[in-house]
Amino acid sequence: MSEIFTIGHSTHNFSFFLELIKKQNISVVVDVRSSPYSGMNPDFNKETLVGLLKKEGIQYVYLGNELGGRSDNPDFFDSNERVNYNLLAKTEKFKEGLNRLEKGVKKGLTVCLMCSEKRPLDCHRSILVARHLVERQYDVTHILEDGKLEGQKELVDSMIKKEPNTDLFKSEEDQIAEAYDLRASKMAYKKKENKEE
Repeated sequence: MSEIFTIGHSTHNFSFFLELIKKQNISVVVDVRSSPYSGMNPDFNKETLVGLLKKEGIQYVYLGNELGGRSDNPDFFDSNERVNYNLLAKTEKFKEGLNRLEKGVKKGLTVCLMCSEKRPLDCHRSILVARHLVERQYDVTHILEDGKLEGQKELVDSMIKKEPNTDLFKSEEDQIAEAYDLRASKMAYKKKENKEE
């Protein structure tokens, strides 16, 4: 299995962010934020970040249009005005984004998806994108804020334990799907919120 990393830039300064990704020999940072800007952390505005990474020999690729957690299509929102990740994942645009990631990995690049959220459990990079990368037989490893690593399987296991509505008598596959859906219903982008994702 090939490995893909993820990270949330959170409130890190660029130097610390760089230290975290260099430990994993990341060669490409793939920005999956729908809006590639940070009001609190200007080093992570797209144009600035491109230059900072280039100086370090790291490529930057923007795939927020394909793999971002937001949508302009009103049909992709549920009754609580949150984005329905299951619908988003069925779009050709989303599949095209995953295909582009696969091409990069097949070229031998060490890819790291980047979003703004600190914890992968609170971010579409794990609840939406990593979920579908695992289905494509990729190992997904999250770089946590302290530099520790967490695999997507570990994240899913903890998610299942945290979601009280998960029926333990269901198949493992159904438990996982239900846990993802429950988590998404709590943290997916909401129309009236101003989340950076």
